[in-house]
Amino acid sequence: MVNVTLVTGFLLLGFFEDPSWQTLCGMLFLLLYLVALMSNLLTITVLSLDQKLQAPMYFFLKNLSLLDISLVSIPIPKFIINSLLHDNSISIPGCAFQLLLMTSFSAGEIFILTAMSYDRYVAICCPLIYEAIVNSEACVLMAGVSWALGLLFGAVYTAGTFSGPFCGSSVISEFFCNVPSLLKISCSDTLLVIYPSLGIGVCLSLSCFICIVFSYIHILSTVLRIPSLKSQSKAFATCLPHLVVFSIFMLSAFTVYLRLPSDAPSVTDRLLSVTYTMLPPILNPVIYTLRNRDMKQGLRRLLPALPACQASTA
Repeated sequence: MVNVTLVTGFLLLGFFEDPSWQTLCGMLFLLLYLVALMSNLLTITVLSLDQKLQAPMYFFLKNLSLLDISLVSIPIPKFIINSLLHDNSISIPGCAFQLLLMTSFSAGEIFILTAMSYDRYVAICCPLIYEAIVNSEACVLMAGVSWALGLLFGAVYTAGTFSGPFCGSSVISEFFCNVPSLLKISCSDTLLVIYPSLGIGVCLSLSCFICIVFSYIHILSTVLRIPSLKSQSKAFATCLPHLVVFSIFMLSAFTVYLRLPSDAPSVTDRLLSVTYTMLPPILNPVIYTLRNRDMKQGLRRLLPALPACQASTA
């Protein structure tokens, strides 16, 4: 009988082995994390305090910012601490919890982006019945279903990945726990439990992608019939960045969760992992907030109100 050493903890390989480079990498990720955190918190604050920004699209944008904060706050603080303390260890429960939350928030973000595209489709293509279709009850329902489905998918995905013990090497060749690295060190021979969750993930992601593309094709076809070139350019400037960011997020997420296990991930794999975790939380506030005229006006209204609030409470 072959002796098998069961794994009781993992080591996150990260990017560098040299302590000096680890510290530098940790400081860089700390800077990026603060940018993502503060920009999304600013978006949530403006949308929560400004009564003029209560339309359905801003309700979904608030949910998107919450998901961005949640997604980036799962792996990045752990990686920053590990880099600064030069300790790359993570427990099995901690790894499972990290995988659960990351897959849940990632799936939830895809569903929210799909809901946002549907909201824009109804607003532009069916403006006369927009308020009847996308009312407050429908918005709450779509957001609640997005969060619930994301959590359900994360639970199924994590349960499938951790359905068996781990043996052999304890090194995860990433800076966070991802499925390909975990499957590589799994003792299970069949891994049949993970296949249904993988299939569900692929089907849901492709369905959302098709819905978003379908929505924006109809939006763009409607916009092209508008005689005003200014309105057309505004619509194009809004739609195209959304599709680009969504495509980048989908591509990097597929690479992180669905690629075949390998002995050593390439530089491209690691860059896509960074793209998946850091780029959407940083770019989404820029696309949906800083380039939005109503949001910029709301920010201008909020900034003068803050000293007045402080003076009244003093």
